[in-house]
Amino acid sequence: MKPSIPKGTRDFSPLEVSRRKYIFDTIRSVFEKSGYQPIETPVMENLSTLTGKYGEEGDKLLFKVLNNGDFLAKADEAALAEKNAARLIPSISKRGLRYDLTVPFARYVVMYQHELSFPFKRYQIQPVWRADRPQKGRYQEFYQCDADVVGSDGLMYESELALIYDEVFSKLGVRVEIKLNNRKILNGIAEVAGISDRMMEMTIALDKLDKIGWEGVQREMADKGIGEAAAKKIESILQYNSLDAIAEALAGSEIGTKGVAELQSVFEYLATAEPINEITFDLTLARGLNYYTGCIFEVKAKDVAMGSIGGGGRYDDLTGIFGLPGVSGVGISFGAERIYDVMLELELFPAHHSNELQILLMAFDEATHLYAFRCLQWLRARGIAADLYPEPARLKKQMKYANARQVPFVALVGEEEMAAGQVSLKNMATGEQALLSLEQVVERIFSNHKGH
Repeated sequence: MKPSIPKGTRDFSPLEVSRRKYIFDTIRSVFEKSGYQPIETPVMENLSTLTGKYGEEGDKLLFKVLNNGDFLAKADEAALAEKNAARLIPSISKRGLRYDLTVPFARYVVMYQHELSFPFKRYQIQPVWRADRPQKGRYQEFYQCDADVVGSDGLMYESELALIYDEVFSKLGVRVEIKLNNRKILNGIAEVAGISDRMMEMTIALDKLDKIGWEGVQREMADKGIGEAAAKKIESILQYNSLDAIAEALAGSEIGTKGVAELQSVFEYLATAEPINEITFDLTLARGLNYYTGCIFEVKAKDVAMGSIGGGGRYDDLTGIFGLPGVSGVGISFGAERIYDVMLELELFPAHHSNELQILLMAFDEATHLYAFRCLQWLRARGIAADLYPEPARLKKQMKYANARQVPFVALVGEEEMAAGQVSLKNMATGEQALLSLEQVVERIFSNHKGH
């Protein structure tokens, strides 16, 4: 049988790992510079922690882990006989793979609340698992890169997170638009249009505005019981693109007015900074609204047709599900897989990667191979990524390997070189060759690296 991997998972080659590391390291450096601390949580959580937190659809997408040993020993016999999976699972599986990083984070905050200093700023870069139907750009195993602050209502953090997006994407060379809205404003629009009870239906339709146009949105709202008069009112409010104009339109709604004031405060903070990318207000931005209660974020790449490559928002009661009510939080997430695809398409990855081999040593007999091994240790001790071909084979064979590894320099070590305490350094790009001391080799490698 041919070896294979589970559907919806991937292997990553050395080049792909190096490129992904470049993205993660860039994100991590900005998180840490902004005072966020790393935590890690287990791959597996108790199913009781995960179940019921993502809605009915989410529960279906949880990977369950069978109990250790004879998992059928304590199985619900009646459920087994009836082939009733939903009833059977609690008796044969107590754990599941984490579905996201947010629910484990909420559990973490509740468990360690007495050890944490609030506001607590954390970041997490770890894989998550969803039993989703695999398709282009959607996998069953993928990484999330999250940063959250819990324990503060301060709107400074919304501005800080928007600027973190700006800095990360500037460093990666991806031109983006960072869009902001507020859940309370959307509540206000529904209230003013007289459809407070249909707020979710309205926002789900609005979220598709750029895909299906206003007529399509109107049709979808009509199907969901939102009448023509309400739709007209909503359309008239959507014409406004300034917060001041929307404040007037929502003057009759307390929650809408509060949402406008919150966003105005966020933009006041942002006015003190000089972002490189556009940070704009977008009234039609909705995101997963059952989750968020205040400001919401979305990031779109400008030069590639791709869905959002980042998103987040404020949630007022993250930890309430675990019995610690009233802890407000705000967080963002980077879509690492999509960012990778965007950077690949725009050719934004650096040509040289920090973990690539910088030099390969080659020897021609047993004695020079021993000398080359000593040179190898000397180079590695000075921070050079170096390797030695494992045997004094024919030069053609060793050169073929050097080309396959795309190594920029090779060091040839024969009897003359060994006698002089030197090596013949060959630049693989130019073909230039010179007899050099190891100190000169290090200089040549570092100056070549700076030149790229």
